[in-house]
Amino acid sequence: MRKIDFKKEYPDLYKAKKGVFSLVVVPRLQYLQIDGEGDPNSTPAYTAAIEALYALAYNLKFFSKKELGRDYAVPPLEGLWWTERMEDFSSDKKGDWKWTMMILQPDWIDSAAIEAQREKVAAKKALPALPGVRLADYEEGLSVQTLHLGSYADEAPLIDRMHQEYIPGNGLIPTGKHHEIYLNSPTRVAPEKLCTILRQPVNELS
Repeated sequence: MRKIDFKKEYPDLYKAKKGVFSLVVVPRLQYLQIDGEGDPNSTPAYTAAIEALYALAYNLKFFSKKELGRDYAVPPLEGLWWTERMEDFSSDKKGDWKWTMMILQPDWIDSAAIEAQREKVAAKKALPALPGVRLADYEEGLSVQTLHLGSYADEAPLIDRMHQEYIPGNGLIPTGKHHEIYLNSPTRVAPEKLCTILRQPVNELS
C-alpha cells in the first residue's frame, strides 16, 4: 500500500527557503479546523484544541488505512492567526489573538467519516474541545510565504519584512489571515531548530 505524503504532493505549499519570500497559489483544500482565542502559550483552551485536533486526525488516518485501503502521513499542524483589527496584530498582545488551528485532510475523507471517528475518539477519552472540530474548505489563492528557522517568539522581524518591504514593494496588498505551518514540533526539537512556514494571502494592486 502506497503511503501518501502531502508535503510531497503539494511541494510548493510545504517548502520555502529561509528568509526568502516567494509567491505561491494555494488551491481550495479541506482541513480539520478548530477555533479559539487567547495566548497560545497560556490559554488552556489552546492545549485542549490541539489535543482534540490531533486525536481526530490520527483516528481518521487509521480508519482510512484500514477501511479504505488508503494510507497517508498526518500532515503538519497549521494555524491562522488574527485580531479584530489586523493593523493591531502584534506579538506583544497575544491575549487578543484569535486563531483557527488546522490539519489538512485528503479529499476522500468526508463528513460521515468525521462523525464516525469523532464518536470513537470520544469513547476512548474525554476531550472537551472535540465537538468543536469541524471539516471545512479553505482557499487562500495568491500568497507570499517564507521559512522561519528558530523560536516562534523570534518571527516578528521576518513578518515585518514581509509586510513592510516585500508585499508593498511588489505591488501587493495583504488579505486574509496570517498563516503558519509548523513543519516540526517544539516537543521534539530545540527552539533554534523549529521550522515554520509563514504565509500571507495577497492581492495585486489594481
